[in-house]
Amino acid sequence: MKILKNISRNTIELLAPAGNWDCLRAAVSNGADAVFFGVGKYNARVRADNFQMEELPDIMAYLHKYGVRGYVTFNILVFENELTEARHLVEACMEAGVDALIVQDMGLMKMIRDMSPDFPIHGSTQMTVTSPEAVDFLKPYDIEIIVLGRENNLNQIRTIADKTETPLEVFVHGALCVSYSGQCLTSEMWGGRSANRGECAQACRLPYDLIVDGEKREMGNIAYVLSPKDLAAIDLVPELIEAGVSSFKIEGRLKSPEYVANVVSKYRKAIEEYLAGRDYAPSTEEIRELQQSFSRGFTHGFLKGTNNKELLDGTFPKSRGVYLGTVKKVLKDAVLCEIEAPLKRGDGIVFDAGRPEKKEEGGRVYDLRQRGIKIEGEVQQGLVEIVPGRHDVNLTKVRVGDRIWKTSDQELERRLRKTYETEQGHRLLPLEIAATGQVGDLLVSVWRDVEMGNSVTVVSSDSIQEAVKRPLTLEYLQEQWGRLGGTVYELRRVELNLTGNGIVPVSELNRMRREAVERLLEMRQNPRQYLRNIETSVPATTKRATEQKPAQLYALCRTMEQIEAACQTEADYIYADFEFTTDYPQAVQVARQYGKPIALATPRIHMPGENGILNGMLKAEPDAILVRSLGALQYFSQMNLSIPLFGDFSLNIANSKAVELFLNHGLDRVTPSYDLNIQQMIDLLQGTADPGKMEIVIHQHLPMFHTEHCVYCTFLSEGTDFTNCGRPCETHRVSLQDRIGMLHPVRVDIGCRNTVYNAIEQSGAEYLPQFLQLGIRHYRIEFLEENAAKVQEVISLYRQAIEGKRTGTSVWRSLKATNQLGVTRGQLVKQ
Repeated sequence: MKILKNISRNTIELLAPAGNWDCLRAAVSNGADAVFFGVGKYNARVRADNFQMEELPDIMAYLHKYGVRGYVTFNILVFENELTEARHLVEACMEAGVDALIVQDMGLMKMIRDMSPDFPIHGSTQMTVTSPEAVDFLKPYDIEIIVLGRENNLNQIRTIADKTETPLEVFVHGALCVSYSGQCLTSEMWGGRSANRGECAQACRLPYDLIVDGEKREMGNIAYVLSPKDLAAIDLVPELIEAGVSSFKIEGRLKSPEYVANVVSKYRKAIEEYLAGRDYAPSTEEIRELQQSFSRGFTHGFLKGTNNKELLDGTFPKSRGVYLGTVKKVLKDAVLCEIEAPLKRGDGIVFDAGRPEKKEEGGRVYDLRQRGIKIEGEVQQGLVEIVPGRHDVNLTKVRVGDRIWKTSDQELERRLRKTYETEQGHRLLPLEIAATGQVGDLLVSVWRDVEMGNSVTVVSSDSIQEAVKRPLTLEYLQEQWGRLGGTVYELRRVELNLTGNGIVPVSELNRMRREAVERLLEMRQNPRQYLRNIETSVPATTKRATEQKPAQLYALCRTMEQIEAACQTEADYIYADFEFTTDYPQAVQVARQYGKPIALATPRIHMPGENGILNGMLKAEPDAILVRSLGALQYFSQMNLSIPLFGDFSLNIANSKAVELFLNHGLDRVTPSYDLNIQQMIDLLQGTADPGKMEIVIHQHLPMFHTEHCVYCTFLSEGTDFTNCGRPCETHRVSLQDRIGMLHPVRVDIGCRNTVYNAIEQSGAEYLPQFLQLGIRHYRIEFLEENAAKVQEVISLYRQAIEGKRTGTSVWRSLKATNQLGVTRGQLVKQ
């Protein structure tokens, strides 16, 4: 094993989740270097217990006492009317000494940097940073660390690390989102619960039928086609460090303190073994213990590259624990099973009949038998009769072939609880002391907290006396001052420079030790002071007078048929958003023939090595680019292009500060996030200096999931990724049918990423009068599978509405009458 130069415990961080105080203690006691936690409603896990603003000083004092950093997750979008309240939370974090804020919203990032030039900001994975260019985009804001997308593999991580000095953070354990973080709109569409607001409804964990070319594909017991296994990269720790990862992040703010204790301690060991230069691989027992705390089955996710076959199981969406085996025979009071993992009395089990959506039989193990003879203790493996609790399991509902899972282990849970129920499990912090003096003078001691660099000087109350029998020695000082039990310190070194044979009473030495430790602890727990700008309120936005230009209508097309049809209408501008960007030159040529300006849409994700796609778009010579990622924006904005750049919804612009940031970064116009309802949209428009630079999508099929997981490859191919799948996406059309029968189309982009679109098209036509009054002059219609006639009908209806010849309500009603699926007002509805 090679150890990289300058790599040490101080440069590798283990970051743990905490949803409550017990989880916080579990993280600290089991070796976390830092903890991330939410405060109130402003974080991406509103269902966690979370902490309150007034608890911040106590939390940070506790963490700093043990040398652990505390990061507050402010990793959601912030709406216009929340900016003042958001500022108050930021100020509270600064006052309490929070070590960093983990941020998604670009406007919030700008606000924090306006408030303080040096307060640490971490770029959340919700920012969808997946390329060196995206990292470069954030450089002007002095981001302390960037959390990469979970979809980046080891090679891509290495590429990004080689091109930046910014430390990189990577998720290594816990639940995987099937969608790119920050790019999932499913919860918002179906329930008004935005994932970008911490309210994910976990639609990816629901069952779906696979519809291929209009026919239902028989999948056996596979129904959870979007539900990934859980990430477990403990065996990849060396490779991740060598790829340039600085921080190892564990998911789980909704998980138990036992989970936190378990996972943190395992990854602490893996990191320490690497830093010590020892080869380490987690044992079978360690993996089982990780599975026991929480597991939907383990996977490396995308870290070792895309393998669609291994990413999900498809037969269940929830934690199962440890696999034991299958039922061989059902007895009167027991089941016979060839177990593959240790089992004992008191363990929890569940019988998996392949129908996880229904109530499953399960409970505690009451007894274990072999050939009818009761067994005491734990059975490691072999043929065993499992006797469940008398009232736990109805054995008449258990069938031969049912899988058995060990869902809980009380002994393991007790062992994990012990690690955080007392404060004895924490890491001890090194202390160094230098003492000087001579007989007749005071003893002067300097105590240094090595990790923090803090020092205090403690002087004896009385002068050093001449020793009659036993003079003060270095060994004696080490013994007396090394009695640090019950504190967070351990004595590393003592230096003594004493002239003459002097002595100091032991009671005085003990007093000096207590005083030094108390003062050093107080210094640890004092909040760090950050530079603050004088201005303390959110500045009011001043409206600029803008020339009222005629409203323009933009038609986003996804096929050449739609491009041709839209060019024959009164649409002012054409957008091309094709699955294969290699078809863009033809789209530009058609638009030119009709004299229509055309913009080409970038992919929503920008990975290392994909600049060729962006270059290809420029070679098609469009009139503008529709930019959908930070990486693409950074790439194009550095080129001093003569054509305009338009920012799309995927940049997640939710407030006027984000609008200002992106316009200043080279965008000519921006599209607000789809997370805004009508009132939030109006608030944003009223707070924006120039609403003429805003574009609103008023008709579309909402793109719900955007994922690296390819449904086509997984279920229509024998291959594992784009290199061997045979590209079934070119010959088939797939939709996912939900529980109420709706068909949600699945489309593929040039990077083989899938987008799942909502079955029902949505319309914001009813709000056109308000938008026009607020100065909005750019309106977009998006098409998905519509034919030429439908394209022209929809464009005509919206053109009439914009010109005041038809009400928005009549547009909505007309579309509802002509579309068999109906139309919803979608995310613009006030909630």
